[in-house]
Amino acid sequence: MIQFSEEYECKADSKGRIMVPSSLRAKLAPVLKDGLVLKRSIFQKCLEVYTMAAWEKEMKQVGKLNRFVKKNNDFIRQFTAGVRVVEIDANGRLSLPKNLMAFAGIEKEVVLSESIDRIEVWDKQKYYNVLDEGAGSFSDLAEDVMGGFEVNNDEDGVS
Repeated sequence: MIQFSEEYECKADSKGRIMVPSSLRAKLAPVLKDGLVLKRSIFQKCLEVYTMAAWEKEMKQVGKLNRFVKKNNDFIRQFTAGVRVVEIDANGRLSLPKNLMAFAGIEKEVVLSESIDRIEVWDKQKYYNVLDEGAGSFSDLAEDVMGGFEVNNDEDGVS
């Protein structure tokens, strides 16, 4: 499984194509033949790109939901709404469908933000606004989310 952790600024052309930076294309090269999945994010007005392996793992979890429970069925519908299998073309571009661009408010300036097992696709201004809004409380968030973990004293020395 590819681990993502970098950030890239790029531009979308008038047809919604983004030139994927060569370093990101190189990272994705081993899995590009399987395709990528593009979807709306759950919590933010951005898009998410999954490798096919990461998407299949996600769908395996979603597939365990009982569709005879209305809220599960509603969740599945919302979760999969607008999902597209996409590819990076021979010129290194990723095409974003207009409806998904509209959802995320993407116009021209774009940020591709790697986020562990997916890549978030943001309108540049919206991305930096979200980061700025959360900057003041990030230390509290970090403590709430990560503070309960034990210190790792494994042989690799990571703590």
